[in-house]
Amino acid sequence: MNSLKKAVFKTIEEINDKVIKIRRDLHQHPELSGAEEHTKYLVKGVLEAYGVDVKEFKTHHGLIAELNVNKKAKRVALRGDMDALPIKENTGKKYTSMEKGVMHACGHDSHTAVLLGTAIALATNRDKLKGNIRFIFQPSEESEIGGSDEMIKDGALKGIDAIFGLHAYPYLKSGQIGYKYGVMMASADVFTIEIFGKSAHGARPHEGVDAILVTSMIVNSLNHIVSRRIDPIHPAVISLGTIEGGTAPNVICNHVVLTGTVRTVNHDIRSNIPKMMKKSIDGVCKSMGAKYNFDYKFIMPELINDNNMTSLLVKEAKEIIGEKNCIDLLDPVMGGEDFSRYLESVQGTFFRLGTCNEKKYTCEPQHNPKFDVDDDALKIGMKILSSTALEFLNEK
Repeated sequence: MNSLKKAVFKTIEEINDKVIKIRRDLHQHPELSGAEEHTKYLVKGVLEAYGVDVKEFKTHHGLIAELNVNKKAKRVALRGDMDALPIKENTGKKYTSMEKGVMHACGHDSHTAVLLGTAIALATNRDKLKGNIRFIFQPSEESEIGGSDEMIKDGALKGIDAIFGLHAYPYLKSGQIGYKYGVMMASADVFTIEIFGKSAHGARPHEGVDAILVTSMIVNSLNHIVSRRIDPIHPAVISLGTIEGGTAPNVICNHVVLTGTVRTVNHDIRSNIPKMMKKSIDGVCKSMGAKYNFDYKFIMPELINDNNMTSLLVKEAKEIIGEKNCIDLLDPVMGGEDFSRYLESVQGTFFRLGTCNEKKYTCEPQHNPKFDVDDDALKIGMKILSSTALEFLNEK
C-alpha cells in the first residue's frame, strides 16, 4: 500500500465517528425523492468546510462536488444516492426516523455518509492526488424514473473516465462486499393498460362488454409470456401491481386500469416483451369486443459492470478486507438501480456493501420497517471507494 492510501486510510479512521454521526442524523431526518433539502444542505456544509467545490441546481437537490488537481489528468467519479422511502420505521433505535411515515429503508443514508466521508478523507490529502475526483450526491433514486438522468443532463458525467458506486446489502455480513462481473441488475420498465368495455345491468351481461372479465383473461395471457414464450435460461418478470375497475356490484364494468412492471437482464428480450404484451392484449380484446390503450415506458436499463473496473475494485477490496470477504455474487438480481444509466456512458462498477450484523439487528431486508445498517460497514465502504479511485487515477 502506497503512502497516499495509508494517509487516506488514517484520515478515515480519524473521521469514522463523525461519519457515523452524520449517517444517524440523516437516518433521523429522511426525505422522499425530490425533497432531499436537509440532506443537501448538510452535505454541502460539510464539503465546503473541507474546501471542496460544490455545485447545486435549481431543479433538484442533487450536488456535484469536485476535487480538481490537474485539468489534463484523469477524472474519476464516485456516486451516492440520498432519498428515503414512504415507510413507517419500526427499528426501535435511538436514531429512529423523526419524520412520520418516512424512513431510510434502503440504506441511502449510509451511501451518502460513506461518500461524504470519502470526500473528506480525499480532500484532507488532496496535495498528494494525481488526478481529479468528482462526488455525485444524487437525489430521487427511488422515484419511478430515477434521479441519475437529471444528474447526467446537468453534467455529472462530463469529462469522467470511470465511475464507482455501492449499495448497502443486508444479505452479506458486515465486513464483506459483493461484486459481479457483467450484468448485475435487471432493467426496470413500467406499463399501464386501460380496458374499455360497455356497461350493462348485472342481470343482463349479454348487453354489455365486461371489462373485468376481459381484464382477467389479459392477466392470464400476460402471465404466460414469461413461462411459455421466453427462453427459460433468460430471466424475466412481468408483475401486475394494481387493478382498478367497477362502480357497483350489480353493474357490468366498462373500464379497468392495470399497472405493472417488467424486468429483464437481456436487452433483446427487453425490446420484445412489449410487442408480446400488445399482441396478447389485442387478441383478447378483439375476441371479447373490447378496446384498449397500452402505454409502455422503458425506464431503467440493465446495470452492466465493466469487467476491468470490477477487477480493479476487487483487487483493492481484497487488500483491505481479505479475499475470503470478497464475494462473487455470480447471478444477477431482478431489482433495478439507476446507477445503470451512468454505466451506459462511462466504464465503472457497482458493488454491494455487507451490512448484516445479527447482534445489532441489521439483517432485515431492504424496504422493510426494521431495516437498518451496521455502522461498522461505513469505514469499509469509505476505504474501498477511496482506494479504488486512487488506484484508477494512478494507472497509466
